[in-house]
Amino acid sequence: MEEKKYEYKSLKMDESIRKQLAIMACINIGQIVVGYSVGWSAPIIPKLQDLETSPLPDIVTDLQVSWIGSLLYIGSVVGPYVTGILSNLIGRKPCLIIGALLNILAYILVVTTNNITMIFAVRVISGLGMGITTVCNIVYVGEIASTHIRGILLTSTSIVGITGTLVVYAIGPYVSYVATGYIALVICMMHLLTLVLVVPESPVYYAMKDKDIKAAKTLNMLGRSSDVEKVIDTFAKKTKQSSSKIMDWIEIFTIKSNRKSLFITFLLGAFQQTSGVAIVLFFATTIFDLAGSSIKSDVATIVIGVTRLISSLIAPTFVESKGRKILLLISMACCAFSLSLLGVYFYLDRVDSAILPSIGWLPLVSLIVYFFCYEAGFGTIPNAIVGEMFRANVRANGSALAITLTWIIGFALTTSFTTMVDVLGGDVTFWLFGGSCVLAFLFTYFCVPETKGKTLHDIQEMLS
Repeated sequence: MEEKKYEYKSLKMDESIRKQLAIMACINIGQIVVGYSVGWSAPIIPKLQDLETSPLPDIVTDLQVSWIGSLLYIGSVVGPYVTGILSNLIGRKPCLIIGALLNILAYILVVTTNNITMIFAVRVISGLGMGITTVCNIVYVGEIASTHIRGILLTSTSIVGITGTLVVYAIGPYVSYVATGYIALVICMMHLLTLVLVVPESPVYYAMKDKDIKAAKTLNMLGRSSDVEKVIDTFAKKTKQSSSKIMDWIEIFTIKSNRKSLFITFLLGAFQQTSGVAIVLFFATTIFDLAGSSIKSDVATIVIGVTRLISSLIAPTFVESKGRKILLLISMACCAFSLSLLGVYFYLDRVDSAILPSIGWLPLVSLIVYFFCYEAGFGTIPNAIVGEMFRANVRANGSALAITLTWIIGFALTTSFTTMVDVLGGDVTFWLFGGSCVLAFLFTYFCVPETKGKTLHDIQEMLS
């Protein structure tokens, strides 16, 4: 009798995991679009610099190229605040749908482009959709996932985003400008359809709105029956204590655990940006041409995309068994080394070293090592940490604030990249990025807590 009871529970657990994974599959279609938008500029910029492949009447200038790369951040800085305001007001699911609709609008503009202003609009609207989708995905997944797989599901969002970037890297150079828009539109429509038909509202949102029956039904459907009482008691009580939207923002700074969460998530994100990852993603083709590498730039960007995808599978494999912190430390140390090596190549190029022709492969190898190490920890685990931080009533606002502050840094870096290379040289520029990884290592070692195996409530208690 006991054996049959145990088998029944295992069956129920397997069924709940399948349901959570099915929901994650729908959510992650949006992450494919996010990754596609991030990488879109790399194969598109060369097309815009050739009148035969450009939809524009004139070749884009260097200044316009910089704006095409960096305007994505303008929209992405605003997007998370839309999530922060609306997610507690109308729910997590409607915010996900709004993000999907914005992405559809952006790629409709791509297929109808006839002037540079429309391309700028594409980047801003894509950024807005990216900001809403990214933050809402992190908040939503952190709230629906079972404790023992939460880290895996949260890191999976980064992996799928990388897949989206790889898709545009692999296809973009070989299809027309307009075709890149149609491909994205198909993915966007699939995302919207699955959100409407498959994805439920977050049980935490139901609890915050005193919809206890709906919260319980959703948790039961997710296989989290044992969490029903805890979720309803915890999140309903916290909402009553802080029902004012203004108070939600104030509590980010007045409650100790929220202050620590903001400090940790912001600095991790800031170090991500100052490691130069966005610059390499936006200007990958340009960097290989700038370095004078012997390997064709289009091929090199595809190789980097494949490397990112393969290495990103490391974090979900070990994040629950080994923990977040050790993976971050190893990743950051290796990133510092590889960026320093790339700086050495640019230095040898600047001094016209005689050995340069024999090491034309070094830029590609350096960036392969960098992205392999970055995506194995530094690029994926901070997303998991953001989804685990902050109290429920400020989780959307806190995540939005942390992420947008880091994207402002990313915007400043991408707009100034060409100037940095002109003034400092490629060697000093990439050495600075490597130095940022060293600072990130020290910050993680001394300040970032280990959250493996802890419930969201346990994490808040630890931070307090």
